[in-house]
Amino acid sequence: MPAYVIANITTLETSDELAEYRRRVGATVERYGGRFVVRGGKVDVIEGGWLPVHLTLIEFPDGAGARAWLGSPEYQDLAGLRTGSVQTELVLLENSD
Repeated sequence: MPAYVIANITTLETSDELAEYRRRVGATVERYGGRFVVRGGKVDVIEGGWLPVHLTLIEFPDGAGARAWLGSPEYQDLAGLRTGSVQTELVLLENSD
């Protein structure tokens, strides 16, 4: 079953490091069978106090693929570019059925 990595960048800033991360991360996602479903865009909070700033939704064939990507050397090398530039909330969503 598909699994999803949901990222909310909670500080919207630009930097050379973040631009480099965005330029290179797609190839690492694809290498692990993932694809970007949504990468930014307008967000309407319908209920609750959630305050998303910039959301990204990445789909993987399963949780194992998502975890492999998140733990991969290719992604870990890039993650520092993102975490050094912006604050991010990151979750992995899997179907519990």
